[in-house]
Amino acid sequence: MNRADGSDDLVTDRLVLHPLSAAEAERVREGTPGGGEQWADGYPDAGDVSAMTRFLATCESSGDPRPFGTYEIRLRAGGLTVGGVDFHGPPDQDGGVTVGYGLVPSSRGKGYASEALRALLAFARAQGVSSVAGDTDIANTASQRVMAAAGMRLVATTGQLAFYRVSWDGPAQP
Repeated sequence: MNRADGSDDLVTDRLVLHPLSAAEAERVREGTPGGGEQWADGYPDAGDVSAMTRFLATCESSGDPRPFGTYEIRLRAGGLTVGGVDFHGPPDQDGGVTVGYGLVPSSRGKGYASEALRALLAFARAQGVSSVAGDTDIANTASQRVMAAAGMRLVATTGQLAFYRVSWDGPAQP
């Protein structure tokens, strides 16, 4: 993973994770692409709108949390936005963050979610984050596989949710 030239984008082999500004998040929440943006059918979905609402509330209450904000998942080849991945806010007092992600149906099953989550986890670790948590519906085995493939481990379940986490000791290795 590396940074795109002169931007805050996180770039993987197949994806660009673009950190959204408040203005971009507002457009996504409203369902209105900006000039030149290409959105896959089904983007944004209810999960994306919820993530944008949370991000905008954080911006309003305590300022822009970037780099611990919301990222669009774009295909590196062509720039099509196929989903999102986000931090639910900046690190807590123990250095932990929570993440979420989602893809449009036509982009599922291709490894994009795992690739995006691995990139976000590596970025979090490089920023000094000590742990990353995520959860999913207990019946959503695809999402559970995404978190496991990204290096997170199952730490608890309830009747409705599966909770995953990865923790690190010491600084990230270059």
